[in-house]
Amino acid sequence: MELLCTGDQLPEAQSRGFEINGHKLFATRRDGKVFVYENRCPHRGVPLEWQPDQFLDPSASLIHCATHGALFLIESGECVAGPCEGRSLTGITSHEDHQGIWIDIPGGN
Repeated sequence: MELLCTGDQLPEAQSRGFEINGHKLFATRRDGKVFVYENRCPHRGVPLEWQPDQFLDPSASLIHCATHGALFLIESGECVAGPCEGRSLTGITSHEDHQGIWIDIPGGN
């Protein structure tokens, strides 16, 4: 498991991008729970954001791909609108404790 960030570095209804061991990831917090995904749209394999840390739509209720407008559910990563509808983002196993948010990335230690 690798430390992604401290809990206070990911406020409610916000998102942040990270690069750890060559893996581009992003995390978002909704209703107090943390969700972590690979920063890669299943449509074209491009990063989701145009501006740093901007992974959510204006209402902060969906993950948004800035390239072609795909929308994904925060809780599952499932695409609900756009060119990759029915496909999903790749989730990263994570948990949060008093030290911060921890992730288990493929190929990590």
